[in-house]
Amino acid sequence: MGYRKAFILIFVMLITACGDPYIAKIDQQLPLVEQRLQQLSQAIDNGQIRNANLIAQYADTISGVQPDLAPIVNELRKDATSQGPLYQSLVERARIVRQQPVVFASNEERYQELQNIYLAADKQLYSDALSDPLNVLADLSKGQLPRVNAMSKEQALQANGAEDFGTGSQLIGNPAYGQWQTDNSGMSFWQWYGMYALISNITDRVSYGRWGSRRGYSYYHDYGRSRFTSPNQMRQQQQVETRVRKSFANQGKTFNSAYSKNRVGSSGLSRQSVNAQQSSKFRRAGNNSKFAQRGNQSKYGNNSSFRDSRTKTTRSFRRGK
Repeated sequence: MGYRKAFILIFVMLITACGDPYIAKIDQQLPLVEQRLQQLSQAIDNGQIRNANLIAQYADTISGVQPDLAPIVNELRKDATSQGPLYQSLVERARIVRQQPVVFASNEERYQELQNIYLAADKQLYSDALSDPLNVLADLSKGQLPRVNAMSKEQALQANGAEDFGTGSQLIGNPAYGQWQTDNSGMSFWQWYGMYALISNITDRVSYGRWGSRRGYSYYHDYGRSRFTSPNQMRQQQQVETRVRKSFANQGKTFNSAYSKNRVGSSGLSRQSVNAQQSSKFRRAGNNSKFAQRGNQSKYGNNSSFRDSRTKTTRSFRRGK
């Protein structure tokens, strides 16, 4: 009887697999994603990623004139290598797709996660994403080094009516560097990972409610979030925002979503970043984002292959970058 039940279970699983078109798509695209990540790693370590190179240069300059900042600067310097948190987060997401399929709501969401990782690993998009840690270094230099791909801090704060949360605030909310944690009072505060906790010495302790209503520009939040965030991370962010929104409502206050509108502040971003932002429904979704519930529903996720050529970011390895 036990053998019979096992046979029936295996048979049902096989039938289910055969009926799900996303399984074949995942099997086809997973090696492409892993190969692209390897190519990106080589490009970073071979000095072929512009903003990674600038991170190393900025870090050297600041360490030379402000040695007291060396611990923070050396953490930020990691993003100039393939050991940095931004790159490693992409590697970890690809590993989860391969080894932990049960964490995804569906095979469709799992496939869409592969698409987002593939886009994020585009050399130009990845370089643009590094503008956030790079500009933290620029701000640490107190004007000695210019911001890259972004307005000055003063211009961006004024343009958005944003609050200055201190140097390093570009990285608040980015899951590569920390996470939102809820304390016993029900308030959610930003918590840095590991040595990035050193940034707390130069930034305010920021609650989600305060940050969400008054955040400034960052590449991650205003251009890259749909690609540099896993579905699970997106759901966690959505849960925090929902909890804060309810808390505000209970107090008779109005909460403005952190993503109700894009902040201005970009300058000189690649066409790939602009095209990818315009192609993503996420940028308009705000608190009702389908991604937060089921995964990114961008054009890249609907009946597409990485070998489609709708933008430069969707080329396959066979055709080059």
